[in-house]
Amino acid sequence: MIEIGRSKRAQRAYSLDDVAIVPSRRTRGAEQVNLSWRIDALTVEFPMMAAPMDSVMSPASAITMGRLGGLGVLNLEGLWTRYDDPQPLLDELAQIVDARTATRRMQEIYAEPIKPELITARMAEIRAAGVPVAGALSPQHAAEHARTVESAGVDFFVIRGTTVSAEHVSEDREPLNLKQFIYDLDVPVIVGGVATYQAALHLMRTGAAGVLVGFGGGAAHTTRQVLGIEVPMASAIADVAEARRDYLDESGGRYVHVIADGGVGRSGDIAKAIACGADAVMIGSPLARATDAPGQGYHWGAEAWHGSLPRGERVAFEQVGPLEEILLGPSRRPDGTMNLVGALRRAMATTGYTEVKEFQRVEVVLS
Repeated sequence: MIEIGRSKRAQRAYSLDDVAIVPSRRTRGAEQVNLSWRIDALTVEFPMMAAPMDSVMSPASAITMGRLGGLGVLNLEGLWTRYDDPQPLLDELAQIVDARTATRRMQEIYAEPIKPELITARMAEIRAAGVPVAGALSPQHAAEHARTVESAGVDFFVIRGTTVSAEHVSEDREPLNLKQFIYDLDVPVIVGGVATYQAALHLMRTGAAGVLVGFGGGAAHTTRQVLGIEVPMASAIADVAEARRDYLDESGGRYVHVIADGGVGRSGDIAKAIACGADAVMIGSPLARATDAPGQGYHWGAEAWHGSLPRGERVAFEQVGPLEEILLGPSRRPDGTMNLVGALRRAMATTGYTEVKEFQRVEVVLS
């Protein structure tokens, strides 16, 4: 603990930028590396989920993500479940240059109610393509639309917020009892975000299949500026990974997956997140750089269009190539924005690891 002043102490925490991976005595051929990730009954070819943000995931891009071997998650509170055809609105937002004007317009657009029949239709569209189906709701709307999502036949139900706790106290509404909620569902649930050991342990005890670490939408949220809340990702992942180990002992062998969500902007961050203990990574801003991303060069999350207190912003990104090349290459750039899967494979091969689970044991240093 470090003394900030006479009455306050703080723990030192580190971001992914603060750590680096150390090569071991052995290297491997890249062809020997197995990146497959199995969670519950689903196995995908690489440990990456697309973040449920309208700027990166439409039904079409979720289908593309699934066909390429990953897992796309659709935002079930986004434009695709509020409008029959949101494309004109996405085109309109792409034409707005001024950030404040964009925020006001998003607040107006997202005021349209969520339509349950559109949730069903969008999930059916993805299911018909023969790829894994996952949809995300905030804790505020999870109970209201849970049966609609469950009936749609999803493979995963994601409950994603800036900060999600197993115990929420409120006088305004009936709090979501996560443990009972997850128990009553017939589909596996991934929930988060969390950033501390204790909060993660409580979420694991609810029966979740996976826990999201971080605040989501790292590049697109301003939670630190608005609320003063932030925990650097390297420390957060390592703390939650420790909770996973202790819960494994406590539960007699039940493994809960740790998924880094936020602060992952380039391929090196993905490797470092797994090195710190993550089983997989939820990525947003890397996919916002795709030329076929719905945001058309802009990136934003749910915090950006909050009706009374926006805690995010629409961020402009340089588009570097189609989604397939961003994920699988080939890369034409030396900056970690393309061929994310190939970069992770190369990082593991260079340090001598062939399995993602083993790679969590790689040595890291502060840089």
